[in-house]
Amino acid sequence: MQLKILLPGLFLSLCSATAMAGSGHDHGHSHAPVNQATAITNATEIVASLVKRNKLDESWASIMPSSIEKKVFKGDLEWVAVFVNDKITDTDKRKLYVFLTLGGDYIAANFTGE
Repeated sequence: MQLKILLPGLFLSLCSATAMAGSGHDHGHSHAPVNQATAITNATEIVASLVKRNKLDESWASIMPSSIEKKVFKGDLEWVAVFVNDKITDTDKRKLYVFLTLGGDYIAANFTGE
C-alpha cells in the first residue's frame, strides 16, 4: 500500500526536478555574436521598451541610434549604441547609451556612457 502512494509522488518529483533543471539553460539569450544591423534593431527595441515602461520620455520612441560600435568595458567586448535626442532640454540627458552583449542581449542603459 505504501509503495503505491510513494511511486506516483517519486515520479512527480523527478519530473519537476527535470523541468527545473532544464529551465535555466538558454532562456532566450543569444550566445553567438550578432551583426551591427541586429544590434541596432535590439537597441532600438530596448529604447521603445523603456519608453513604454515610462523610464524614458516619449520623445525617445522615434529616435534611431546615431552610432553603434563595439567597445571594451571591464575586460568584455560589448555593443554600445548612442541615441541623441535634441528634444530633451537637459543637456546631460540628451545622449542615451545602450549597452548590449555581443550576442545582442541588453546589459544596461544610461546617460553617462560608463
